[in-house]
Amino acid sequence: MAPNAGKAAENHGQLVNAELAESYGMTLNELKTLMEYKGHEGIQKIEEQYGNVLEICKRLKTDPNNGLPSSPGELDRRREVFGANLIPPKKPKSFLRLVWEALQDVTLIVLEVAALISLALAFYKPPEGNADSCLPEEFQGIGGEAGEGAAGWIEGAAILISVVVVVLVMAINDYTKEKQFRGLQNKIEQEQKFSTIRDGQILEIPVADLVVGDVTQVKYGDLLPADGIVIQSNDLKVDESSLTGESDHVKKGVSKDPMLLAGTHVMEGSGKMVVTAVGVNSQTGIIFSLLGASEGADNEVAAETNDNRADTNINHDHGGQEEIPLTEVVDGEHMAENSSSVESEVKKKKTSRRKEQSVLQAKLTKLAVQIGYGGFAVSTLTVLLLIVLFCVELFGIMHFPWNSECTSLYIQYFVKFFIIGVTVLVVAVPEGLPLAVTISLAFSVKKMMKDNNLVRHLDACETMGNATAICSDKTGTLTTNRMTVVQCYLAGRHYQDGLPKAEDLPANTLQALVTGISVNSAYTSKLLPPEKEGGQPFQVGNKTECALLGFVRDLGREYESVRLEITEEKLFKVYTFNSVRKSMSTVIQNEDGSFRLYTKGASEIVLKKCTTLLDVSGESIKFTAADRNQMVKDVIETMASNGLRTIAMGYRDFPADSPPDWDQENSVVSNLTCISITGIEDPVRPEVPDAIKQCQRAGITVRMVTGDNINTARSIATKCGIISPQDDILVLDGKEFNRRIRNKNGVIEQQKLDQIWPRLRVLARSSPTDKHTLVKGIIDSTVSEHREVVAVTGDGTNDGPALKKADVGFAMGIAGTDVAKEASDIILTDDNFTSIVKAVKWGRNVYDSISKFLQFQLTVNVVAVVVAVVGACVIRDSPLKAVQMLWVNLIMDSLASLALATEPPTDDLLLRKPYGRNKPLISRTMMKNILGHAIYQLTVIFVLLFAGEKLFDIDNGRKLSLHSTPTQHFTIIFNTFVLMQIFNEINSRKIHGERDVFRGIFTNPIFCIIIASTLVLQILIVEFGSVAFTTAPLSISQWLWCVFLGLFELVWGQVVSSIPNKFLPKFLAIGGTSEPAKDEVDGAGEEDQVPDLTDPSQTLRRGQILWFRGLNRIQQQIRVVNAFRSSLYETRHFKRSMNSISSIHNFQPLTRHYDDDDDDDDSSQQHSLETETQTVDVHNSGEFNKSNTGLPPYDHID
Repeated sequence: MAPNAGKAAENHGQLVNAELAESYGMTLNELKTLMEYKGHEGIQKIEEQYGNVLEICKRLKTDPNNGLPSSPGELDRRREVFGANLIPPKKPKSFLRLVWEALQDVTLIVLEVAALISLALAFYKPPEGNADSCLPEEFQGIGGEAGEGAAGWIEGAAILISVVVVVLVMAINDYTKEKQFRGLQNKIEQEQKFSTIRDGQILEIPVADLVVGDVTQVKYGDLLPADGIVIQSNDLKVDESSLTGESDHVKKGVSKDPMLLAGTHVMEGSGKMVVTAVGVNSQTGIIFSLLGASEGADNEVAAETNDNRADTNINHDHGGQEEIPLTEVVDGEHMAENSSSVESEVKKKKTSRRKEQSVLQAKLTKLAVQIGYGGFAVSTLTVLLLIVLFCVELFGIMHFPWNSECTSLYIQYFVKFFIIGVTVLVVAVPEGLPLAVTISLAFSVKKMMKDNNLVRHLDACETMGNATAICSDKTGTLTTNRMTVVQCYLAGRHYQDGLPKAEDLPANTLQALVTGISVNSAYTSKLLPPEKEGGQPFQVGNKTECALLGFVRDLGREYESVRLEITEEKLFKVYTFNSVRKSMSTVIQNEDGSFRLYTKGASEIVLKKCTTLLDVSGESIKFTAADRNQMVKDVIETMASNGLRTIAMGYRDFPADSPPDWDQENSVVSNLTCISITGIEDPVRPEVPDAIKQCQRAGITVRMVTGDNINTARSIATKCGIISPQDDILVLDGKEFNRRIRNKNGVIEQQKLDQIWPRLRVLARSSPTDKHTLVKGIIDSTVSEHREVVAVTGDGTNDGPALKKADVGFAMGIAGTDVAKEASDIILTDDNFTSIVKAVKWGRNVYDSISKFLQFQLTVNVVAVVVAVVGACVIRDSPLKAVQMLWVNLIMDSLASLALATEPPTDDLLLRKPYGRNKPLISRTMMKNILGHAIYQLTVIFVLLFAGEKLFDIDNGRKLSLHSTPTQHFTIIFNTFVLMQIFNEINSRKIHGERDVFRGIFTNPIFCIIIASTLVLQILIVEFGSVAFTTAPLSISQWLWCVFLGLFELVWGQVVSSIPNKFLPKFLAIGGTSEPAKDEVDGAGEEDQVPDLTDPSQTLRRGQILWFRGLNRIQQQIRVVNAFRSSLYETRHFKRSMNSISSIHNFQPLTRHYDDDDDDDDSSQQHSLETETQTVDVHNSGEFNKSNTGLPPYDHID
């Protein structure tokens, strides 16, 4: 009955969907098939079956101008028929699966085996009457009580119980961790929105809410969230390399290639599209389905890959799809080919990492290997020593014969020795460290969100603490990004102290200015009413364009009325702004059939294309090269020196009977008539100068990298405090920068770059390529004492390479494009430089928290290992039993990691210099504390071990039999040891030699609670642990002595702090990194040199380094967004076509750096990439030495 009922329900659901689908003129399968066609085939298919795109809109019941209605019922109906815009994520790992993974730790397995052997031997009884003959009477340790054997199972059981506790702690931690970051990922997805037209209103809706039939606006920098067909476009170009592997930008348009695919990047232009496929039905979704189907549900590689990328359609993290090949038509004959190539690409990607390890990860990895080898060697030596001493004494010195009937007893001794050896291994490696790293990072990430830092990759959090240089954008980061026109040159007059009124201007000049600004701006840029009465209008879209629209209003005109008359559909041709053109041009057709082109852009670029100028009467007069140079000197340089961005506007008319070839942009955008030059002010954020001072005090060099005029950049940099006249620094523009760092063949030389970057503070007129060159040069340089750690901010699509190359990439959350956000590690949700300073503080706090825990953990380890080894040699036993060590090392240290990893940051963190890339993880101060406290603790423990029975007048606990009952002697040793660690935990709060270890202790309630709870648990273990923990209850006086010896740790800490570091040898500092790691950006297909610890062929003897598995889990599982960042330059196409990609510069012509040609017929690329060679050296004398080659400075629109 049940199966039949289920089948009936399913059939009924299909029937309902079919009825709903009939209400639309196209089925789901029709739309999916349609989107498989591209280029001319796509146009032909649309014309044959539907006529045109408008007919498709009609069938989908959507209005190409007003979009869909916002009624929830209609939207839900479309989701039922055509699907929702999401790909269901892989089901998270179950708790039992996480428990099983935790059980895979080699050391835990060793402990489990030892415990089981111990249990088996404890229950095995040798034949009666032979026990006395197994060992000679004079053999030490043969004595014991009658019932000792009955309790022999307790030690093995206690070890197993401890292992269970440890496994549960690890599994619960992983489960909570995964749940937390899935929630964080969902938060990111919900914040990802896309411009959609509904009910005639342009709305920003979450991409997951998109449905088939939605009309969306697409623009430069967008990453498309669904498949669609172009309704209208302006110079639209798309990078489809993430799906096809082809790097060339594809022109899109109604008459060219109307198919837009999810996961592709809009590189130029703008337009509108109607959504035709979403979620699993989009071309990207089909690939995901193919990936899962081809590799099987049980294939872990495919499962993890799907997990990592399942939600990418929602949050736009499609970078990982570069590895998924997609043929133009996904049909049966291509399935197998795609399947096999997908599998190989996934596996290849899985074993390589895009970036080198973070600074802390690299240091921890090196330290892990060092400690791992040491711990394994010591533990092996201990076991061998115990076995040899046992055999030598019993069979050598005493000449006792081997009795086969006593083999089980001998094996029990060997198992005990083995357990002691495992105990030494357990205490030798800081397996609590991965937990400390995880807790510290997770705690910091959660807190950083409140400080406007959305961390996408956890390792970026601690890397930021080591940052030595920040390369920051100007607009929006150092400035408010609240653009306002404050000066202009109009109608032959330079208005410096106020803007003109409409009545002051000639009618034709005013008309050209107002119309030019209104139509030659993105229609997504607009001014909304102020949020508060009396406030400034709310700027939406490009801020520079908003400033110009505000200028129109200041003139007493309304840009909306112009746009209502000339709608976006009526624009004849648009040459959209990009970093190559540094200008934007729009062509409109007049009623008489003639055309007018409006241009705006970087002032000197537009001026260079002008041959006439509107004078005071509104008439066109000749504009010569001499006039242009005078204009640059009198107007542009004057504005730029006041920190203003200069934008020029011009126009040109074309007759109706002889229109030009519109594809010949260089000839079209020439012979212009200059309308005006505007000076736009972008005030420095009031909090930025103090933030930069904090950075400089913290040893971080701040550099401004901007595309603005060099005079504007210098003015802003001076206001921010980046430069001052008395500093010996460099202020360069992009052209001079490239001239200095390249040899005669145009190749960048690191040696030349090393002579520039240490003094460089401002790089103006820089291209994205220049930015990448600077970042790469600083990171790869070895001239500084410690290798530099570089943070970079970026907001544009072309900033992707620099953001990826940087140790930490910051994307602007407000002004940043989707592509820039994907390439970043941290997103600044407020686009504010002060948030970067907060990230530095949190990063340093993470680094210090890990160092604090290391200092504490290694002190415990050194003492425990020495005690275990000495005990094995002298008394053939460890004073600290295996179960006690599990409590100390796996449980108490986990609590300590929580206590020390949740210390809140303080402003004192910004008063020291950054550690840098090569500075040892364990400094000499930390090693002094570790060794100093270890000496005190070892002295106390050995005095108690060898004289404790006399000092406390108790029974001697040394050299007891195999299953003796616990003694007060060894309980005092254990109790004192633990109490010394508890009070030393307070000492470990300070790692830089501070004396006041209690400062700020009550600002961290977690620390106080854990110290108190650890004390309570220790009391319970000592008093009630009995045989399980090998403890005996202590008297009040014995407790007071234990507490006193523990408290003396605080006094001893002051003594240790008084020892000057200069008396300590430098080799005591360990854990640094010496060799610079390579980045995959440096070579095509080059894999990271860090071994993949999950690969059996590269496993570094995990038994030696217990916590390696935990560290690897951190690297692979706890990512805020598990997605590969989008790559614009490292697609498979480049990897096939280039043997080596040593620099991003190889992708672009070098001639752009040396373009001095004034010919108006030059290519747009050459025009836009010209640059002034003005160089400013700021010396101690305070003089600015300028060398001008005669080229004018120029500006551009961000």
